[in-house]
Amino acid sequence: MSPSPAPLLQNRLDVHDRKQFEIKLEYQPSGADDETRYLVETYIFLPTSLNIDAETYPRAAFYADIHNYVRFKTPVMSLAELLSSDGTPLARLEAGLLTGLVSESDLVYQAKLLSCIFRGALRRFANGVDEQCEGLARGSGEATCARLEAESHTVSDGARRVLERFRAWARSANRYRLQEKTRASIRLVDEYMSLTVEQFFRKAVADMDALPRSGVYIELRKALMDEVLREEQYRKANQLRSVISPTGDNEEYMHRFGFLKKFCMNILFLSARRNQKRQGWEEVLFALAAGVAMAFATSVAFWAQVRFTQASLNFFLIMVVGYMMKDRIKEGMRRIFSQVASRHLYDRTAGIVDPVTEKCLGTCEEKVDYGRAVRVPPEVAALRSRDDFITVSQGELTETVIRYQKQVVLDVELLPRTERGVSGITDIIRLNVERFLRDMDEPEYALEYVDLEDFSVGRVRGAKSYQVDLAFRFIVQEAGQERVSLQLVRLVMDRNGIKRMLRLSPPEQPFRPEPLRSAA
Repeated sequence: MSPSPAPLLQNRLDVHDRKQFEIKLEYQPSGADDETRYLVETYIFLPTSLNIDAETYPRAAFYADIHNYVRFKTPVMSLAELLSSDGTPLARLEAGLLTGLVSESDLVYQAKLLSCIFRGALRRFANGVDEQCEGLARGSGEATCARLEAESHTVSDGARRVLERFRAWARSANRYRLQEKTRASIRLVDEYMSLTVEQFFRKAVADMDALPRSGVYIELRKALMDEVLREEQYRKANQLRSVISPTGDNEEYMHRFGFLKKFCMNILFLSARRNQKRQGWEEVLFALAAGVAMAFATSVAFWAQVRFTQASLNFFLIMVVGYMMKDRIKEGMRRIFSQVASRHLYDRTAGIVDPVTEKCLGTCEEKVDYGRAVRVPPEVAALRSRDDFITVSQGELTETVIRYQKQVVLDVELLPRTERGVSGITDIIRLNVERFLRDMDEPEYALEYVDLEDFSVGRVRGAKSYQVDLAFRFIVQEAGQERVSLQLVRLVMDRNGIKRMLRLSPPEQPFRPEPLRSAA
């Protein structure tokens, strides 16, 4: 049976840290059309007391608080495929040394790609362990336990074999006259793959914490931790400083791990080259405003010449008034055209470029609106009408609404293709919420409390928090169809940052086809 096609758009909403909210989007065109269009609308509902509006939080400040990463999706391969297929990066590395037809830069590229695919396989395993452990905690039965045991054995054995083959290739590569930079890159990839085993196997064991500590469950933990210890000893033997210390602050470990991750995954990242599309249209509109104002002033001058002599006081006064009106007409029309541009044009436009091939794979356009310029769609408003607080606040109490739109158009013909079809793109957006915290009250208060036994008065702790709703509308346009889905989350925040995220999404709903409409 052929695998089911991947969804055209997947999303993951999560808290990255106390000050950042993360939106991870997976754009996966089906290949049924030459062009696929994605529109993501984010509606941020803020209490008025936070003092957020277009003046206190202008567009430039909003965009400064957004950190964006765009990259190719990591190719999906199992560890068994990495070991057996002829088209994998591991097989290409081995063939490259034998034939000598591969450049050193391509060797480094294939080594990095191998580490990315290796990481993806171990991450899927660790996420699967988490889900299966939750099932076992609910008493799902012996079948889940047997599957977990089989998968753990298969993955630990496969990871060990991939590392052994890669390290054997790296040792043989040392016999060739490679540049020192190439040798260093291979060593760093090796260290990163070793740390990847430690990261995800430790995570898998941590997710098993709620399971019994006896029988097969303890054997599962032991098998995975044996692999972790083996990789730790390997790094110690090679005098690498990326080893966790139970008593230290592990600053060096965290620095090396972060650097290695960026170093190995940079081959997947795409660049965004901005252009001034809106600025060009605005200049045309402003020139039109200046022309209309000049036409008025010229008409007044012609009329005055016919009606009065040029040396008269009346002619002088009319020319002054005409110039004054010309100036006001020009500025008024500039404001009107600027408002029109803000409603119909995007603030920023960028081309999504593959830095390796220099091909433009698509375009990305962004826009942010405030207050009255934002029209909340009925379906988004309905998402929030499940709570009396929200129902009242939408009617009687004021709140600030910010709409952030992001439209991505991908040229499917230029996207890489794998055995599984068109390769998609991952878009990670991190929103820094620190500006939202500035006008918040103190996070803790002391509440007076009366003891019912002796009526003594004491104090108890009261936590002050604010709730910020984020509603998302995801739209995909491909092959003449438009598919829409909605999602709602709530951030509970205090002056120190994000405390937690609550998922308030509606029941599971499929993308619904609709007639195509303008994205703006």
